[in-house]
Amino acid sequence: MKHTNTPGQGQLGSITRVVEVLSSGFTDHQKEHLQWAVECYWQVRDRKSIYPDSILVANQLKTLNTDSQTLIAALLGSDRTADTVPLRMIEKRCGDTQALLIDNVRRLNALSISEQTNQAAVEKQTELIRRMLLAMVTDVRAVLVKLAFRTQRLHKLDKEDSVVARNIASESLNVYAPLANRLGVGQVKWEMEDLAFRILQPVDYKRIASALEENRASRERYIVDFVQQCRDMLSQANYDGVEVFGRPKHIYSIYKKMRVKRIEFDDLFDVRAVRILVDDLRDCYGILGLVHSTWQPFSREFDDYIANPKDNGYQSLHTAVMGPAGKPVEIQIRTRAMDRDAELGIAAHWQYKEGGRSDAKFHDNVASLRQLLEQTDDASLVEGFSQQFDSERVYVFTPKGDVVDLVAGATPLDFAYHVHSEIGHRCRGAKINGSIVQLTHALQNGDRVEVLTTREAAPSRDWLNKSLGYLHTSRARSKVRVWFNAQDHEQHVADGRTILDRELRRLNAHDLAVEKVASELKFDKPIDLYVALGRNDVTAAQLASVITSLEPTRFKTTRTRRRINVESLNQRSDGINVRGVGSLLTQIANCCQPVPYDSIVGFITRGKGVTIHRSDCGNVLSMPVEEQERLIEVEWGDETDADYQVEIHIVAFDRQGLLRDVSTVLANEKKDVMAVNTFSNPHEQTAEMKIRLNISTIEELSSLMDKIRQLRNVQTVSRVV
Repeated sequence: MKHTNTPGQGQLGSITRVVEVLSSGFTDHQKEHLQWAVECYWQVRDRKSIYPDSILVANQLKTLNTDSQTLIAALLGSDRTADTVPLRMIEKRCGDTQALLIDNVRRLNALSISEQTNQAAVEKQTELIRRMLLAMVTDVRAVLVKLAFRTQRLHKLDKEDSVVARNIASESLNVYAPLANRLGVGQVKWEMEDLAFRILQPVDYKRIASALEENRASRERYIVDFVQQCRDMLSQANYDGVEVFGRPKHIYSIYKKMRVKRIEFDDLFDVRAVRILVDDLRDCYGILGLVHSTWQPFSREFDDYIANPKDNGYQSLHTAVMGPAGKPVEIQIRTRAMDRDAELGIAAHWQYKEGGRSDAKFHDNVASLRQLLEQTDDASLVEGFSQQFDSERVYVFTPKGDVVDLVAGATPLDFAYHVHSEIGHRCRGAKINGSIVQLTHALQNGDRVEVLTTREAAPSRDWLNKSLGYLHTSRARSKVRVWFNAQDHEQHVADGRTILDRELRRLNAHDLAVEKVASELKFDKPIDLYVALGRNDVTAAQLASVITSLEPTRFKTTRTRRRINVESLNQRSDGINVRGVGSLLTQIANCCQPVPYDSIVGFITRGKGVTIHRSDCGNVLSMPVEEQERLIEVEWGDETDADYQVEIHIVAFDRQGLLRDVSTVLANEKKDVMAVNTFSNPHEQTAEMKIRLNISTIEELSSLMDKIRQLRNVQTVSRVV
């Protein structure tokens, strides 16, 4: 199928013909500047290049009735002319405004990152959109030129099947086509969508295109007859000067409607479409009544976009009727001014650049684009850009009767965040037209929305889950993320302090400077270390390893009244190797079960050698004064690769499969479990477990406890002292 603006190469084969076509309708002064621009580009023109030919870009813009400066920007805005025609030359020849516009176009054209396939380049998409919007604020015509360049680029790719082609097509469909829609340039939007769709989904494209071609002859005969019936009907009703014609249907819009409504091609109402253009707004509604009285309308297929314009300013009456032979026909009724705006959008308002009156609707459109710059959440900027530019709108009322404009599909929670961030944070329910509804309820036109709030702000993380449907707009989700980031920061700091204090206490390193630990882990400030610990960017096992490496002797010894270095007589199964004098039997105390490199102390027993306790063992701390004389100072030896028995205590909310999940973690970590004791409290719906297992090092124990703590419903995991 031939697209609306498919360029005709043969018609622009000579420089004379190009100047004649592009300069038509302009003043002599403007023609002079245009001819100079054509001559400058003609010197570097390369028709075989994979990149768009600026002549064809300018020709497409000419069909949109743009001004001469926009055409010159298209001719000199590519990188091919950057060296041969510098901005200083343009400024001297055509003035400051023209030079600034061309500079904007060149910057936008230089940001075609979709042609790169590496991930780093793709991640720059956000910056591309920001700079495009910033350029738009300077001179919105630059974006129109960029859209034309992208359309002609798609013409060069529409028969290719490569990664680069698909990247460009995907970016065009998700970013540039919605932008064209937002600016109301229907011709560019539809053409870009069809070209991109052809590259991305060639099978679906060919299927729909074939269906259109197969039925074209009968459909065209039907439309010719229906148009004539409309003209006869309007003439009899004394509507003079009315234009009636058949309207082509674009392939991508057919595909979207089939997918959304889950219908087949033959079930579409608007494959046969007619447009009626009038001069006076009142005639639109008069002709609508006449159409409905002549043919049976489909009530669900009526839309009044005159009373409720689309977000891009689009206005028209849409209806569908049962035409002759029982075939549905879509009819669009609008004024000629509305039709011009629908096809050309902002391009229909360039006269304000050359001294004409300013258009309020045009400024509203550009102002809405500026609002996206307020978003600082880069992760949702692309989503918001596409969502807000390519969407219908829904208009609802506040309890006081004020109108609120939202994206179609918005929920009461979106409404709450639109009114005020704090209202959104405190939202706990909503009423629609006096009835309580779920927060996932989709708002409809005319709804009166009342938000039910609590005293304290307490958003739910579920609101950020798109699949749950609480929030439809990226702007509202961004506000929720900001709240959680602020809350999470404080919580991460608090959690990080707790983790650090616990490890320092467990390793008997209370007086170790936090700044020293933070520096060893490459953090500038202790608070950064706290946040990293709270987020689990640094694990407790890593922290324990760093602490023990800073001053190893601190964690291998503890001062007591006397020192005796002891060494195991036998090669024991527990692998303990305590250095010291020979012929002294050692064993690990069952009460506290120390592991390397816990701070330890030895206790000389009667007939059983030396029992090794943790320094913070309750039995040691509560030992009578007369028994303390039997405490000795001991240290871990160099070989500490044996396993040691440790007991951990798990507290969780009881659920089915809890013990299985804990066992899975232990099995994955290849830990030998010596004993398991479980206790369930049906009244509190809690479960406790005490597990005795073999462990090699304190870092290994910390890592294991962290993994168990991450299991669902687990509240605390601690080592039994």
